[in-house]
Amino acid sequence: MDIKNVSVVGAGTMGNGIAHVFAQTGFKVTLIDVNTGQLEKAMATISKNIDRQITKGIITEDQKSATLQNISTSNSISEGVHSADLVVEAATENVQLKLDIFKQIDGAAPQHCILASNTSSISITKIGAVTKRAEMVIGMHFMNPVPVMKLVEIINGYATKKEVTDTVFELSKQLGKIPCIVNDYPGFIANRILMPMINEAIYSLYENVAGVEEIDTVMKLGMAHPMGPLQLADFIGLDVCHSILKVLHDGFGNPKYAPCPLLTNMVTAGKTGVKSGEGFYLYSGNSKELVVSTNFK
Repeated sequence: MDIKNVSVVGAGTMGNGIAHVFAQTGFKVTLIDVNTGQLEKAMATISKNIDRQITKGIITEDQKSATLQNISTSNSISEGVHSADLVVEAATENVQLKLDIFKQIDGAAPQHCILASNTSSISITKIGAVTKRAEMVIGMHFMNPVPVMKLVEIINGYATKKEVTDTVFELSKQLGKIPCIVNDYPGFIANRILMPMINEAIYSLYENVAGVEEIDTVMKLGMAHPMGPLQLADFIGLDVCHSILKVLHDGFGNPKYAPCPLLTNMVTAGKTGVKSGEGFYLYSGNSKELVVSTNFK
């Protein structure tokens, strides 16, 4: 299956990162978002991230120009996917939103087009079921930040055909990524293992076993994790962590996946981590200094 034109639906952190790596590899990319301001912000972010790559000697100024020229933007899903060979959906981790988007994509994309979701936890089988091409639907879960992280978790839905899986596997390698194929069960592999660890770290704080810095330091120095679980939760977004844990809890019916009450309270209060300026740590502008929040209730 020959992939030349790629459409990315959603211009947030993941969407602009996915558009960046495809465009940098030479694909023609259409970045789609209903919010024009978000598209402008995404293009500015891509340009800034490429400048970092230039500073590090990863790419040249000429490559930056070529990458940016490979990206066009659109406010319309139907117009943005009409000539796509691959569509990667990277919208907010909300089940109904994703199902609605896939119905729109399915109605507008060419019949040969592969439909991929960057979902970190939502069933690919469920997403595929709302389309008329379930065999062409697959999970393509990139890690954040996309230009830096090597893993792509490829998720087969119940109906995904082998040719689609093989194509996405080879495509991921072409992007300079390392693909891993998994099957469609709640949380897949990455979040089925990661989220219970984060949840347990939050429970340890909630039950006053140790403080934020102590929990993160133990995991960084004792387990060689580059980032502690509470800082990582802030980076991912506490609302996203909460949503994924709910998917795990609902999918398996096992109480061990239930979100910690402290996590639920923080999300309800709008303390969602880096993007809100406060989670387990406080964040100010571009400051990298971590100051532990004390507002845990």
